[in-house]
Amino acid sequence: MRNIYLAAAGLTPVGEHWDTSLRELALRAILAAQQDLAQHAGTLVPQPEALFVGNMLAGELSGQEHLGALVADFAGLRGIEAVTIEAAGASGGAALRQAILAVGSSLVDTALVVGVEKMTDKVGAGATAAATTAADSDWEAAQGVTPTALAAMLMRRYLHEHALSLNDMAGFSVNAHANARDNPMAMFRNAITAEAYEKAGMVAEPINMFDSAPDADGAAAVIVTAAASAVRVAASTMATDTLALHDRVNLLRFEAAAQASAKAYERAGLAPEAIDLFELHDAFSIFAALTLEAAGLARPGEGWKLAQADIRRNGRIPISTFGGLKARGNPGGATGVYQVAEVMLQLRGEAGSNQVPGARAGMAQCLGGAGSTAVTHILVQA
Repeated sequence: MRNIYLAAAGLTPVGEHWDTSLRELALRAILAAQQDLAQHAGTLVPQPEALFVGNMLAGELSGQEHLGALVADFAGLRGIEAVTIEAAGASGGAALRQAILAVGSSLVDTALVVGVEKMTDKVGAGATAAATTAADSDWEAAQGVTPTALAAMLMRRYLHEHALSLNDMAGFSVNAHANARDNPMAMFRNAITAEAYEKAGMVAEPINMFDSAPDADGAAAVIVTAAASAVRVAASTMATDTLALHDRVNLLRFEAAAQASAKAYERAGLAPEAIDLFELHDAFSIFAALTLEAAGLARPGEGWKLAQADIRRNGRIPISTFGGLKARGNPGGATGVYQVAEVMLQLRGEAGSNQVPGARAGMAQCLGGAGSTAVTHILVQA
């Protein structure tokens, strides 16, 4: 498989874009990526031959399917090969993986990936019902279990097994909000304290308001190419676990995340210790802890310890360096593309006050459902 590069990235601010349609959000991200390409790669990168759109809930929330053709048409790319990829919250990462496979196969020289989601087109019960489609409809959703409730059960078990208190998880939110302060794309650019975390209201006990990432709208785009660029894709992997939590051998092991991470390290030829930053899927604080453990960056029951300091400066590995899902916002199926674009900015030295000094290798991992799908990308400086 030939070398694959990410030539450019474009992001839209994450937030509540009630006056902006799906197609308009996607176009803004594409235009931003094209502008970024002009600044970093000039005319050396061929025009995209294929478009991969990552989306989770457009049919449920926006009444719109067939996003491949929709986005291609609106972006002036009529005639291009285009398809939508759905893998719940991992949709954006899965779309990027398909683009990497296409370019790596030599059937395509350049591909455009767009992750786009409008999570706020519905509110209340309608939005909750849509999000629950990522769970097992027969054995979980039909019983009234929501994604937040599933995360709450995992968190309660984690705190019990490791004799922890809820306050031990505060560092994830504190770190995410600190890192979002200077991110113009972030939904919440306010710092919080551990004391504020302790006083936050409960959403689904023991998950409080600061343990749960806000659902939001947003779009991100990246250009994948065989033409040499500053950032190379060292690994792209994907794995799955049981959809229903009750079918898992170990509730507190994200098996899909572990397998996708292990394969990514092997393909990149890197040990976990060589990763300079990690954009993980912190839709809930418990997801962050379990992901760090699954990725081999912390021992079982100790993932929470990586959130006990300002991780950006003093921890063993910086995480959520632009605020993560928690403070940047959770744009559903677009999440994986945002994460990869953020790693790109770090590797290009363009992360501003959030820059990880000397970053040469970064990892991004997005999850579908309660860890049922995991897509992992490792990027390195070319």
